[in-house]
Amino acid sequence: MAAPHDTPPSLAGADRPSEAGASQSVLAQQRLRELILSGELPAGTRILEVPLAERLGVSRTPVRTALVRLEQEGLLEGLPNGGYRVRHFSDHDVRDAIELRGTAEGLAVRLAAERGAPAPLLAAAREHLQAIDQALAAPSFGAAEFADYAAHNERFHALLSELPGSEVIKREVERARSLPFASPSAFLGVQLSQPGAREMLILAQQQHHAVLEAIELREGARAEALMREHARLARRNLERALGDHAGWSLVPGAALLRRPDV
Repeated sequence: MAAPHDTPPSLAGADRPSEAGASQSVLAQQRLRELILSGELPAGTRILEVPLAERLGVSRTPVRTALVRLEQEGLLEGLPNGGYRVRHFSDHDVRDAIELRGTAEGLAVRLAAERGAPAPLLAAAREHLQAIDQALAAPSFGAAEFADYAAHNERFHALLSELPGSEVIKREVERARSLPFASPSAFLGVQLSQPGAREMLILAQQQHHAVLEAIELREGARAEALMREHARLARRNLERALGDHAGWSLVPGAALLRRPDV
C-alpha cells in the first residue's frame, strides 16, 4: 500500500509535459531572437512554422508560441496570408521606443519616491551603482570594465521597475524595455569606438546617482524628470551609432535598422 503522502502514480509528473512545453517555448523564443538580432534572419525574411521548427529541432507548438511572443516584442510582423516576416526599423521607430522606455521608467521612479521604496531594494540599487563607480574608476577602461558597467547598468534599471511595489508598473516598464533597441544598454557598445566614452558613461552614472537620491528624498517630480533626461542619453548614443560605420556592428540587431544614409 502506498504511504499516505505518496503521490499517486497517475498524477506523478502530471505537470511535466506543460513544464517541458513551456521550457521549449522559451528556448525557441531565445534562439529565434538570437537568429534575428545576429542577422542570420535578415529584415524582410519570411518565417514559416514548419521550416523554423525543423531548424530549431523542436515541434511546431513551441515555435508557434515563440513567433507570437516575438511579434508582441516587435521583432516580427504577421503577414496577411499567414506566417511572419522579420521587421525593418527606422531611426524614428528607435527614437520612439527609447522615449517610451524613458517615460515608463520615469513613472516608476516617481511612484517609488511618492510611495516610499523598500529599503532592501534601495540598498541593492546602491550596490550596483557602487560596482559601476568601481568600473569607471579603473586606471584603464577596457572591454572588461565596460562589461561590468553594462551588466550592473542593466540590473540597476531592472530594479527601478520593482521600486514602486506594483506588478502593473513592473510589467509595463519591462515591456517598454524589451522593445527593439530600447534596452538601456542597446547602444552602449558603440561608445567603445568613440572618443570620450568614459566621460559619457560618467555622465550617465551621475544621473543614476541623482535619480536614486531623488527617490530616497521622496522627490517624485525630480526623479521622473531625471529619469526621462537619462533616457535621452540613449538617443545620443543612437545618433552616434547612426554616424559611426566602424562601431555600427556593435549594436545588437543593427541589420534590422534602416540607416538614413542607406
